[in-house]
Order: sequence, then C-alpha cells, then structure tokens
Amino acid sequence: MNDDLPLSHEDVAEIAAILEKSGYRELDLATRRFRLRVAKGDDAGGGLTQEWQWAGAAGEVASGAAAAEADPDAICSPLPGTFYHSPQPGAPPFIKPGDTVGPETVIGIVETMKLMNPVHAGRSGTVSDFVVADGTLVAKGDALVRVK
Repeated sequence: MNDDLPLSHEDVAEIAAILEKSGYRELDLATRRFRLRVAKGDDAGGGLTQEWQWAGAAGEVASGAAAAEADPDAICSPLPGTFYHSPQPGAPPFIKPGDTVGPETVIGIVETMKLMNPVHAGRSGTVSDFVVADGTLVAKGDALVRVK
C-alpha cells in the first residue's frame, strides 16, 4: 500500500481474480476512504477496467484543474499508470491527430495494477497531438493528448 492507492497491488489482483471467476460483471466497493469499481470488458478478451474515487478527491480535482489551466487543450490522465495509444500491441491507435472526438471517445488506456482503464476525451474537438509517447509512465493529472 502507498499514499496514492489505498490498496496494494496484491489486494486489487485478488479482487480482479474473484470477479473473473464469478458470474458478476462488475464489483463496486465503497469505504469511507475510497470507492473502487472493477468491471469485466464487453467482449470475450476485454479484460478488466477499474475506476477509483478517493474521499479526499477535492485536492485531486484541484490538481487536475491546475493542469487544465496550464494547458486548456490537454486531456489529462485520471490516474497514475502506463498510458497506451492502442488497445493492444500492434493494433491501430484509438485516435490519431486530425480525428474528431466526442466526450465518450476513448483516447487511450492507462494500465494500473494490471487493469486497463479507458480514458475518455470528456469533450468534443479535433485531436492535435499526443503529449506523451505510447507506453509512457504517467502521473495522475499529466497531459496525455491535446484536443482543440
């Protein structure tokens, strides 16, 4: 366990293993400190996704707001992990410069603790460029892609 994540890698791996072996599609775990949602992908090889919310989210929101002020065109990472441009090695990227995106468009994935988390554009616009290279380790709030 570290300061950023209230659970260890082993804790999340055990939760993911329990969900994969069960007949359930998702698990939503809420405590006083955090909320974790783990869900199975839509297709057979879809893997798992996770979403985190911390009780002290106000500071994190402020951090994300500061990053957005620094580069208002940037779409920032919602969590720490490794940012990938495509769903798997060798596959085409989710987006490329010049593409038009909407709020629900997946622009990449952030792998955290062996779980793939889709990153949505969150707004409409045209992709300018990737700020970070494929496979880059990013912190929460780091700019990933610019959309104008």
